[in-house]
Amino acid sequence: FFLGVWHNFVLGVASFIVLFLLPAILFPFYYTGVGALVTEVTEDSPANGPRGLFVGDLVTNLQDCPVYSVEDWNSCMGDISEKSQVGYCISAATLQQLNFPTRVYRRLDGTVECCSNNSLTDICFSYSNNLDSHLYACLPARKVIEASKVCRTNMDCRKDSVPSFCVTPSLENQTRLIRVKHPPHIDMLYVGHPMHLQYTVSLSSFVPRHNFLSIDLPVVIETFCKYLISLSGALAVINAVPCFALDGQWILNSFLEATLSSLIVEKQNRELVGFLILLAGSALLAANVALGLWMVTAR
Repeated sequence: FFLGVWHNFVLGVASFIVLFLLPAILFPFYYTGVGALVTEVTEDSPANGPRGLFVGDLVTNLQDCPVYSVEDWNSCMGDISEKSQVGYCISAATLQQLNFPTRVYRRLDGTVECCSNNSLTDICFSYSNNLDSHLYACLPARKVIEASKVCRTNMDCRKDSVPSFCVTPSLENQTRLIRVKHPPHIDMLYVGHPMHLQYTVSLSSFVPRHNFLSIDLPVVIETFCKYLISLSGALAVINAVPCFALDGQWILNSFLEATLSSLIVEKQNRELVGFLILLAGSALLAANVALGLWMVTAR
């Protein structure tokens, strides 16, 4: 009567081992630790476009956060979402050259805008100097970000001998400006909620060693192992529940015979205790199944 439970348990453990050793198993054909490989970009993804991401691109950095795997991609996205927007170092001469007079106004959420709403290349940046802590400049985003290092304050930019400022994009709340590096292509600049980018781009940690190898095969194996672990683990737990017609019924009977024989001498009484436990277990299992189905259909 333990066969079903052990079968599911062993299958789940075997799937976990395969998933854990997958980089070593696929090592002759795929290598890891060099970035996150783009396997799919949805049609509604903000990464679509001539300067966006394409299937086969290798993402190596999000802002100044290095990306060596899909886990790093998700971790970097989480940090970008939780922390405030980073700034970029720009020399005072470049700032004066790129800046042009604009009208400054506040959005409904209290943030400041200083560029035209129709501009696709310019972004409003905020910065401070010794005299004023709230200055704004409408600057071409790509020229500001490329070949510049990230910063939080002006102090981060004073390592160079050239006078510099830390300019920070003045964006709506929860919106971020993210630089995605995917060499040898030009960096992708994304403005929006980080989660929208994260969930519309599919990636893999496995990079094919040869062009004829599929980029989807490791993802398929990973997904299959994860589903097998979840399904086998769930079946093992459910099968062990003290419920009528499941292995848990016979496990319970054996357990009661081994533990209650000296306390409850009459076999009929032991069977009654077992019946009541099975009845309660069956009711709880049925209630959980009904609740799960209701939650699925009610969405």
